Amino acid sequence: MQNLKFAAIDIGSNAIRLLLKRVMDDGQKTIFQKESLIRMPLRLGDDVFSKKRVSQDKIRKLIDIMRGFKNLLDAYQPIRYDAFATSAMREALNGDEIADKIKDETGIALKIIDGREEAQIIFSTHSEKAIFHQGEFLHIDVGGGSTELMMFAKGNTMDSNSFRIGTVRILQGMDNKNEWTEMKTWLRKVTRPYKKLLAVGSGGNINKLFQLAGKKEGQAVSFEKIKSIKANIEQYELVDRINILGLRPDRADVIIPASDIYLSVMQWANIKKVYVPQIGLADGMIHLMYERFRKEHPIQFVS
Repeated sequence: MQNLKFAAIDIGSNAIRLLLKRVMDDGQKTIFQKESLIRMPLRLGDDVFSKKRVSQDKIRKLIDIMRGFKNLLDAYQPIRYDAFATSAMREALNGDEIADKIKDETGIALKIIDGREEAQIIFSTHSEKAIFHQGEFLHIDVGGGSTELMMFAKGNTMDSNSFRIGTVRILQGMDNKNEWTEMKTWLRKVTRPYKKLLAVGSGGNINKLFQLAGKKEGQAVSFEKIKSIKANIEQYELVDRINILGLRPDRADVIIPASDIYLSVMQWANIKKVYVPQIGLADGMIHLMYERFRKEHPIQFVS
């Protein structure tokens, strides 16, 4: 039985996450067990989507967070870890400079990835197999700066795209009407051949909507239910969403634009319900690290 530890750092537009996971493999079954997820709210997108740069204040905060994560990594001692950054950092004019600074001050090598790579990494967990087998479905990942879409049929990727439409970007009024039109056109084109299409959703906001819907693992959330939850949340002022509904401060505002994105995508693709396996970029990173480890270190299991 293999019993190994991995870790992943995901620097998003709305928050920074460190995921610690243990992987157990007996040669027949592989179990990925989450041991800890540390989430630090730092809205890099606030700077980048309006000013195209991360401010010095947020750079200092980001490095402090990464320094803290490095201490946790040293204590946890994973056999491997990766650190990836997404929409805000890839659009920041000083993104590469920040990555170099993080490397110099913490020793963490940060890779800034593009939208398609982000979607492929998220989907590498293959969590959809328990639900869809060889069916047809659209994978939707909504982040602070972008929305990643991947169309699957019979176990194969049919098409994928990344659009600069995200929750933080919308809150700032920095989303572009033409980008919405392009997403609508692309969705109608790639989903037209498929009937009774379903969806898999990933990201913190759809996970929260799934929780608010009172759903259990393996169940789906309907278009109408998301619409109803959104309408209910909108009745509350921001402070009451936090105090009465129990939403985190950095979730209470972005959950509305996230709902709008999901509802738009589902409407344009004629999707009635979405499954939520509660996966994210960090989960995909660890799956890929383990796959590479197994290829590099093949082990003969004794029965």
